Amino acid sequence: MPETALDDNAKNTWSGDPRVCPSLSVSICAALAAFDVFAAAPCAGVTFRFDDAHPAGQWHRLLDPPPEYSSFPRRACKTATYVRDGIRVECYEQANGPGTTQRVMVAMPTNAAMRLPAVVVPFYFPEAMLGFNPVDGTPEAPGLVRAGTNLTSYAAIAYMADLARRGYVTASADAYYLTYARQDAPTNNWEKWGHAGRSLVHDWPGWTGVGKLAFDTRLLVDLLSSHERVDASRIGIIGHSLGGERAFYAGCLDPRIKVIVASDFGIGWEQTNWGDIWYWGERLADMRGHGRTNADLLSLSGGKPFCLIAGKYDNEESGRIMRSAAGYSAHPDWLKLVNHASGHRPPPSASEAGFRFLDRFLKLENGRR
Repeated sequence: MPETALDDNAKNTWSGDPRVCPSLSVSICAALAAFDVFAAAPCAGVTFRFDDAHPAGQWHRLLDPPPEYSSFPRRACKTATYVRDGIRVECYEQANGPGTTQRVMVAMPTNAAMRLPAVVVPFYFPEAMLGFNPVDGTPEAPGLVRAGTNLTSYAAIAYMADLARRGYVTASADAYYLTYARQDAPTNNWEKWGHAGRSLVHDWPGWTGVGKLAFDTRLLVDLLSSHERVDASRIGIIGHSLGGERAFYAGCLDPRIKVIVASDFGIGWEQTNWGDIWYWGERLADMRGHGRTNADLLSLSGGKPFCLIAGKYDNEESGRIMRSAAGYSAHPDWLKLVNHASGHRPPPSASEAGFRFLDRFLKLENGRR
């Protein structure tokens, strides 16, 4: 379930263009003398094409990007680096579609001297997952976010900073409602989401907003896999609310992601706004008509470790849905439900349970790296 202005009074809006590398070509990025540039490999996740008779067919037809869309050059420019309170934050502009980019922030401990496990932390905008603005270290959100937004309101879910202090490299980026069709985007946030979703479906018939969310999230795996401080064999994902939906879908689709933690995103079709245009839109009726559930997508992950933190939109019924997924008979403890039942935002104890779940599958024993 998306975090709303009523929940947080902190939805983001554009107030001008972000820093961009216009064409994201190597020559342009290299011309920015203070910047670093690298070319990432295309998403190495599942890109099979099946017909609808195959159990995976309908999922991939609606979630995988059209080949013409995903053929853009994969480039990322490092635009700045900051150090705040023991955390190194690297800022990037990463190509996330033909002619579009997403702002990415990568955080890690400043004393990192070896390759570390990494965690993708999807949300609306990366500063929320840090809990501070890396440019000046203040709790004031940047200009593209609603004026006056105080980042301390996200302290309970500042997973990038929390996990960096725990010894991980973490990455987050702007969601596509800030990056797609932004020239004509309205000011109101929910209208902006609707505008981006409608534009995407108009431009790429047959694709879905939830597919775009998963695709952009998997691009963060590309970036982390290429990072000199990351052990690419140990990448996980965690997200809250809309970030939880992104974490679940990207985690199920991408075999490079080894473990998934998702907080209160509403795994059941009736539990959240899956029918909105920026998620499944009218395609949700097709999925439900074929009897598909999100447990089927979890089954396609091949029994990947999954921790669901429930609070408001997720509950004990969510646990039943989760446990109906196939592939866990040999490791039933690879499915974990943490139901704090105290509202949408998780208390520290619930987040800590999610962190320990990541630790279990991403951190090697006896200090070996």
